[in-house]
Amino acid sequence: MAYEPQFVIRPAFLKLVEEIAALRERIQQAAVQLAWIPTVQKDSLSRNTHASTAIEGNSLTLEQVRALGEGRAITATDERSRCEALNYFEALRHIQKKSSKKKLRHEDIFRLHRILAAGVMDQGQPGRYRTMHVRVGDYIPPAPDDVSGLMFEFLEWWNTSSFELSPVITAAVIHYRFEAIHPFADGNGRTGRALALWELYRRGFDAHHIFSVDEFYWEDRARYYRELTAVRHQGEDLSGWLEYFAEGLRGTLEKIWLRIQVVNPKSGGKLTIRPTQERLLRLLRDHGSMAPAEIWVALKISKQGAMDLIKPLMEAGLIEKNGGKKTGRYRLQSKL
Repeated sequence: MAYEPQFVIRPAFLKLVEEIAALRERIQQAAVQLAWIPTVQKDSLSRNTHASTAIEGNSLTLEQVRALGEGRAITATDERSRCEALNYFEALRHIQKKSSKKKLRHEDIFRLHRILAAGVMDQGQPGRYRTMHVRVGDYIPPAPDDVSGLMFEFLEWWNTSSFELSPVITAAVIHYRFEAIHPFADGNGRTGRALALWELYRRGFDAHHIFSVDEFYWEDRARYYRELTAVRHQGEDLSGWLEYFAEGLRGTLEKIWLRIQVVNPKSGGKLTIRPTQERLLRLLRDHGSMAPAEIWVALKISKQGAMDLIKPLMEAGLIEKNGGKKTGRYRLQSKL
């Protein structure tokens, strides 16, 4: 018997899907200008790698992860953290290469897990379903004797009836169901998040491989775990989880759109936007315009720190200043 996810499409989810569709269309139209794609792809690889491993406790900063992805040496870190990040880079590149694969089998899951878990497993063996009982907080996953059968049913659904659903839904279901089965002794979180991204790749929803949804989970890990737990407490009803997943996808697309804007001739094709600058852009979007003092108070930085953030954004054509020196206010450029 194939697995059948249980959920209800509620108005909140539909609204999020509409917003996702609008943002995705805007990004696809911008993709005509192909120059920015490699830069954003590279950036998304680093951000996904950093976020997904950080959720599991990896201590590397985004800049350290970015350096590893570029083949540069990093200092003052432990070998396990370095290995986890390099494994995740390899796993993401693997699923990019396999993004056209229409049918996934157990061996595809094993292969992905072997890449992710190589040299960093605390228990069990890479690429083999667990033969031991495990516990995840208060949750006790299915017994090891049931894992293979549950994965068979899950893959049967994924390879057949899932194609009748939107990839936004199927990626969310894949993420949750894999974590619920918890088929490996270790490394399930990273593998489940990679599988959800693989689904977005192979269904053509992230055709350019530029999404970094894992950032959304990492930014509020407590909520991420609460949302996963809530599905079990609601009798495996995935309705709320779908809304949470869609919220993360919308937020990811919003960030991508902002990042695309700085990949232009003025910036030399190099993506330089920092998290604090992203926060500033979102503030300007939400407020319409802001005075300099309002900006540094909202961001909790110094006046000089605010100007250091603002100057490159103005040079990139992302924001503009209207008014005089004392009365001027910053706002997003109309193209945003």
